[in-house]
Amino acid sequence: MALWDLLLATLTSSLLSLLLFSAAAAVISGRRGRRRAVGFFHPYTNDGGGGERVLWCAVKAVQEENPDFDCAVFTGDDASPQSLAARALDRFGVKLLRPPQVAPVPSLDPTNRNSHRFALDHAMVAVVPFIGFAEIYIDFECRDWTLVEVVRLYRRKWIEEHTYPHFTMIGQSLGSVYLSWEALCKFTPQFYFDTSGYAFTYPLARIFGCKVICYTHYPTISSDMVSRVLQQSSMYNNDALIASSMLLSWCKVVYYTLFSWLYGLVGSYAHLAMVNSSWTRSHIESLWKIPRRTKRVYPPCDTSSLQLLPLERPVRSPVIISVAQFRPEKAHGLQLEAFVLAVRRLDQDLPRPRLLFVGSCRNKQDEERLQKLKNRSEELNVDDYVEFHRDVMYRFDLHRCLDLVQLLGGAVAGLHCMIDEHFGISIVEYMAAGVIPIAHNSAGPKMDIVLNECGHRTGFLASSKEEYAEAILEVLRMPEPERLAIATAARKRAQRFSEQKFFEDFKAAVQPILAPKASS
Repeated sequence: MALWDLLLATLTSSLLSLLLFSAAAAVISGRRGRRRAVGFFHPYTNDGGGGERVLWCAVKAVQEENPDFDCAVFTGDDASPQSLAARALDRFGVKLLRPPQVAPVPSLDPTNRNSHRFALDHAMVAVVPFIGFAEIYIDFECRDWTLVEVVRLYRRKWIEEHTYPHFTMIGQSLGSVYLSWEALCKFTPQFYFDTSGYAFTYPLARIFGCKVICYTHYPTISSDMVSRVLQQSSMYNNDALIASSMLLSWCKVVYYTLFSWLYGLVGSYAHLAMVNSSWTRSHIESLWKIPRRTKRVYPPCDTSSLQLLPLERPVRSPVIISVAQFRPEKAHGLQLEAFVLAVRRLDQDLPRPRLLFVGSCRNKQDEERLQKLKNRSEELNVDDYVEFHRDVMYRFDLHRCLDLVQLLGGAVAGLHCMIDEHFGISIVEYMAAGVIPIAHNSAGPKMDIVLNECGHRTGFLASSKEEYAEAILEVLRMPEPERLAIATAARKRAQRFSEQKFFEDFKAAVQPILAPKASS
């Protein structure tokens, strides 16, 4: 028995040593083979949200300001540079100077498709999956580098929400480290640019010798989230079972407190942290404690093309629009309930409005959520007044019946119901298009967007179903001159969040990091 224990201990020790050796080899290889490039860590390049718009505008800005830099995109989607560039143009109207550049990864062992090779001086170290650990062997024959056009990630499931039914935040955060390890082993850029909010990857990127830049749309944890748990409020991120129990709520507060400390620690490794709103900046500065390296850069909103739309709208059938991904926090159900309430209270002599849901689905859960929303509209007997438009392109195309610009051009009001929306690009798009926003009375919409412009009202803020319904009714009942006055003021305010303004602020923020000598 003692001999068996000794053998088991020796085997375990050997495997751990091999794992440490392979990890060290990967890091050394990555640091020595760093490319003069900017690697954008964005695992979901088909999500269709505001984060993806920021990604492509950031790529374009780097290409314009630093044309000698390659731009690589770390993605879990099966895509080519050409398809990504086409998507950036079709979905967001962003024309890249060139498709994301090729990214070299070590060539694969032709006898083993699962091997991943890392250059270490004149040797090749291959790491092959083996009963949960790794088998390592040395091949002293130097191999050529193989060029690939996208840095494709195959471990994306480790950041999927459904992978972690419980302790989701810490699970996804640690999973992002594993995914980032795969990315940096395949391609190590000089600058690691996170555009998806995976702060736990920053220390790893620093270990690989990268300068870390991030654009943070919202903090993973915030004091507002802790407060809601203390208040035992049931929400999409606070299960009803936990909310109903004082003991479980306090346990979750302890979990959130520990996570906040970890989040603050890893976030402080960023060389530059750009944030998208005043609300996000206040939370990031409180958590990461790097105020001098934190810059507010409002996200890019295509206000130029939207402002070409006429402010006059058809009055025979007013359109209320909602533009958002079909995610739980977007509260589409609340929008539908408020619309139904408004329709029931609407004067009989006024035309019946239509509600248009426009958005995209990231995964199966979003698709199921969309189907439930459709079913709910039928249950409420308003399916004749509600339309669903999925994966609508941004630009006008003669070969398509409808696109987002066209849909916005026909709407009189736009709904937004997310609590603590970090910014709200869709709200700015509403305003630029002459659509009166009805947004949630919190965070970005309240602090940055739906504010008076030169003393004139630009929209409405609401919190409950009743408040949203009353705002919808007020828009539908108001005289046309009053609606035009609000739409004009809203359009003027939207100019503060234009793509041009984003490019100016973005370049001013990143240039000291990308080219410190040139900017000094």
